[in-house]
Amino acid sequence: MASQPQIAHVVMQTRRFDAMLDWYATVFAARVVHGNPAMAFMTFDDEHHRFAFLNLDIVAPGGPGQRGDIGVNHVAWTLPSAASLFTLYRRLKAAGILPVWPVHHGLTLSLYYADPDGNRSEFQVEALPLGEAAQFIAGPAFAANPVGVGFDPDIMLARFEAGADEAELLAMPDGPPTFPPPLH
Repeated sequence: MASQPQIAHVVMQTRRFDAMLDWYATVFAARVVHGNPAMAFMTFDDEHHRFAFLNLDIVAPGGPGQRGDIGVNHVAWTLPSAASLFTLYRRLKAAGILPVWPVHHGLTLSLYYADPDGNRSEFQVEALPLGEAAQFIAGPAFAANPVGVGFDPDIMLARFEAGADEAELLAMPDGPPTFPPPLH
């Protein structure tokens, strides 16, 4: 890769939702920037979010609350540009590694990959400037679809290779919410 990815955020699944929010608020002085009964996004700096929490009692009721059910969902890594993201995609595809979930979250364009144990890494590019991203995550469009819209990475790679500019590659596509595949 031309430049190393930088850690962006960590997403966790929990059956102790309120206790987790309280703990991260206390330990990191984090604040909720978007929340509903099923999920919450928190930050402690100017980033739109550093932590996200999925409330499994809402998202997947009745589970045991054991490791594998609860814990880290994924770790996110920020790349500097869509060009970096699609250069990474091309390199990994050539090595036989395909994303498990390509999605445009509105504030990021993201490719999720699973390692051999099923641990997920999200490689993302910021689709909005920092101030706009913070407004977006706190606003009605994100509340209506906090998951995002899927996209075909091969089509996006072809657009990139044909010379599409950064703004075109980062534009939010139209479409219904698309949900990630379950953790294994």
